[in-house]
Amino acid sequence: MSTVDANFLVLIPLFPLLGAAIIGVLSLHAVARGKSPARPLVNGVACLMPALSFVFVCIGYFKLKGSGAEGAALAQTLYTWMEAGAFKVDVAFLFDNLSCLYLAFVTFVGTLIHVYSIGYMAHDEGFARYMAYLNLFMFSMIMLVLGSSLPLMFVGWEGVGLCSYLLIGFWFNDEAKASAGKKAFIINRIGDFGFVVGMALIFIQCNGLLDYPGLVSHVAANKAVLGTSGVVTAACLLLFLGCAGKSAQLPLYVWLPDAMAGPTPVSALIHAATMVTAGIYLVVRMGFLYILSPTAMAVVATVGALTALFAAIIGFLQYDIKKVLAYSTVSQLGFMFMAVGVGAFSAGVFHVVTHAFFKACLFLGAGSVIHAMHGEQDIRNMGGLRKLMPWTYWTFVISWLAIIGCPPFSGFFSKDEILWQTLTAHHNISHGLAVVLWAIGFVAAGCTAYYMTRLVILTFWGEGRADEETRKHIHESPRSMVIPLVVLAAGAGILGFFGLPHVIVDHSVVNDWLLGTFTAYGLPDADHGAAAKEWAMMGCSVLIAAAGAGIALLFYVKKPELPAVLLPKLKGLYTFIHNKYYVDELYEAIIVKPIFRISKSILYGIGDVIIIEGIVNGVAGLMRDVGARLRPIQTGDTRVYARWIMGATILTIALVFWLAVV
Repeated sequence: MSTVDANFLVLIPLFPLLGAAIIGVLSLHAVARGKSPARPLVNGVACLMPALSFVFVCIGYFKLKGSGAEGAALAQTLYTWMEAGAFKVDVAFLFDNLSCLYLAFVTFVGTLIHVYSIGYMAHDEGFARYMAYLNLFMFSMIMLVLGSSLPLMFVGWEGVGLCSYLLIGFWFNDEAKASAGKKAFIINRIGDFGFVVGMALIFIQCNGLLDYPGLVSHVAANKAVLGTSGVVTAACLLLFLGCAGKSAQLPLYVWLPDAMAGPTPVSALIHAATMVTAGIYLVVRMGFLYILSPTAMAVVATVGALTALFAAIIGFLQYDIKKVLAYSTVSQLGFMFMAVGVGAFSAGVFHVVTHAFFKACLFLGAGSVIHAMHGEQDIRNMGGLRKLMPWTYWTFVISWLAIIGCPPFSGFFSKDEILWQTLTAHHNISHGLAVVLWAIGFVAAGCTAYYMTRLVILTFWGEGRADEETRKHIHESPRSMVIPLVVLAAGAGILGFFGLPHVIVDHSVVNDWLLGTFTAYGLPDADHGAAAKEWAMMGCSVLIAAAGAGIALLFYVKKPELPAVLLPKLKGLYTFIHNKYYVDELYEAIIVKPIFRISKSILYGIGDVIIIEGIVNGVAGLMRDVGARLRPIQTGDTRVYARWIMGATILTIALVFWLAVV
């Protein structure tokens, strides 16, 4: 990997960090004067900083493109962070094709979410704190992507975890919202443990190297040895545990639906463009190590496929508009992990990009609906919004067509490429497993089409089910909210053309762009297979999307009485799925309550009360008893004190003479 020095890379993360600091200072200054910070100034700073980051990402793109060298990267080293013997970690940045693509959509979509937040949080008293947190979140995500080593990535990794806690629990006076923030933070710590231990194993196995260029070179030179090492497999699986926490995969997905407790723009930021895609980035960034372990690759792909189907089925029977989208995010992340697990790294990253646009648009569209309906989130109380909120409706529809896989919208091309690459996978995975994974993904795609169509029907179509008072005040959102929706919907509509399949174009823009990094990493290229078979599979993708959408139309438009007829016959299954398989209750019973009981009876009852407090109280009691016995000598009579002094003096003189004789 050839690198070119670029002294502007530090500005990309610096701007959002500076924005968070400026807003914090403005807030403190205003509070000291008993006032609120000026909204226009706070909003201007908050939106300007990530926009400037995007500008410098574009500058980096043109410099990278102008270098002309395949696998080239821009680099900047600021200073040495840690050094012990031969071990050294610099605060350094690496801007290659992969990080450029990630940073482009992170900063662009992030900026749009900041702009949207101006309208959405217009009446919230904590808007300045909210904007500061958003900027800090952007800084952390940029550090995660731009850092040139695993330790620096971990700084950003922990940063987005902290910011997610602050933003999910933003309205911390509400106990449920505060608990959701804590839940996200704690579950992510489980995954982070895997990240740390996996990083330690890589450090041991790779001669103390943790920077990406050094690791790439070391792995390339020692493939034969590392390929047979169980330590590499263990390290990859432990890193994937971190990914499962951050990117909400089985079994650590349960925090993400609860993350809907935060403001809706936060949901868009976390679920679409930043935090949840961090796990995909880690696997792809360390892909040169993962391809040495067929076991790790198979685990990643299998967990991804199962998560995609598992979460999609839960989405069938959710009624909270944000919860439906939350489980959709979990499912779509499953598709991405399935892709990278079978070696389709470009397809996985491409779906990350398209998902960032259509899912951000869906979440912000949901926020627009909630804003118009004064906080109502139950889709059973909506309906008929199509005419009342035309801009929100049409942008939502475009993103809906993208996520269900309707051509020519972006989600069709990215999801179809994942299914195709899974079916034809030949890197580190058996053909039998590849077919099973494809079948699971195929069914999950149909489930996506069903529950997303159901969401559109119940939210926007038919007659309004809201109460008369609410309906009187429903209106389209302000321009600051509508413009980001339009831009994101445009992206959801056209981005697919940057990743057209091989049967249509010989070279897609996204695949060719990522090929530079993946070639330097030694990652395999996609298997194109027979054109006729690929066309047939594309046709199957369209059919399964049409089938899923068609069933939803049948149930909720053509024959809306059908669900009521089927419910008594499938009541047990309905209850099971509606309650999300009782996974949260299961975790509560087998993990939370036992730990609480152990903590209360042993750690607190014995460790704290008996041992720690016993020692502290025992020492205190001993001193109290000694003091009580010595207290009588404190009489206040100078004659008594004189006798004690005389006695002590005689004893001291006697002791000195005795020591001299001895």
